[in-house]
Amino acid sequence: MPFEFGSEPTSLGHGSVRGRRRAYHGAMTESSTRPAEREQRSGAAARAGELVASIERNLDRRVVGQQRLRETLLISLLTGGHVLLESVPGLAKTTAARALATSIGGSFKRIQCTPDLLPSDIVGTQIYDAGQGAFVTRLGPVHANFVLLDEINRSSAKTQSAMLEAMQERQTSIGGTVYPVPQPFLVLATQNPIEQEGTYELPEAQLDRFQLKDVLDYPTPAEEAEVVRRVDSGVFDDDDQAAIDLDQARELQRLTAGVYLDQAVLDYITYIVAATRRAGEVLPPDLARYVEVGASPRASIAFARASRASALLQGRDHVIPEDVRHLAHRVLRHRVLLTYEALADGVRVEQVVDAVVRAVRTP
Repeated sequence: MPFEFGSEPTSLGHGSVRGRRRAYHGAMTESSTRPAEREQRSGAAARAGELVASIERNLDRRVVGQQRLRETLLISLLTGGHVLLESVPGLAKTTAARALATSIGGSFKRIQCTPDLLPSDIVGTQIYDAGQGAFVTRLGPVHANFVLLDEINRSSAKTQSAMLEAMQERQTSIGGTVYPVPQPFLVLATQNPIEQEGTYELPEAQLDRFQLKDVLDYPTPAEEAEVVRRVDSGVFDDDDQAAIDLDQARELQRLTAGVYLDQAVLDYITYIVAATRRAGEVLPPDLARYVEVGASPRASIAFARASRASALLQGRDHVIPEDVRHLAHRVLRHRVLLTYEALADGVRVEQVVDAVVRAVRTP
């Protein structure tokens, strides 16, 4: 169906923008007049807030600053989505991931990716046991609740592809036998944007399987001073206790899935994603020419799931358009592919994402 962005009224399959805005506020008002439903959702949000607060207290001890990183990891936990982190070394990626795993009593494995890393080093393999006179399966480090793939772009394409089944299907295959990964299961991959020699660019199929991509920045001088003080005082040498258990972590994921997402907000999500594929119709020509490929439907799924988690972290039992805009960079920056001309002209993908979001009217 043909549609037009950024004008009012517009035909998008659900009536005019003005009509959708009325429908959105009307639906929210209607739901608020149902006491039982409202009480149930409010109770779920309060319960989730208690569990998240317990986790955040553990993170406060281990991670200084890096509020967006902490939010990204919490969204990953609440939704079960995978995260790609891009930054220079030393910005608390491993520390934060390990602290989050400890906070829920989960297992944590770190894999240092190198060019000679083999798929069996990640997934596992079969080894002949002379004592038993038979082959036995040794599961690899991917069979953990939290798996940190450090500098994933240093591993070969074959090794990178070994993660695809685990990330998407939540299982691995060894010797013809399927082994489910533990739940919750989160893959946190990092890559260094500076050193590109000896690296292998991640294929689009694998990039698309990361729910979010976050780009980290250096801490402020005050935060860096606090890190030094904590190191000197031995804070990081103490062992933390779990704040919640794995059953409660799975409960958090169920509560997140129950956060209300109105149809108008869902439409808003899909229009933003569709706009990335039709940049020539929604963006100025001098910017649209830099877009080579738009986002896939996985972007809409990521938006919906992450927006629910974002709302829950803000203490709400429903998603609002601000949740969607807040996550636009993290959902789309690795899914919208720009041309080589954009790289030569210094055009960043975040500029394109911002322009797309501005082109789609908010409900």
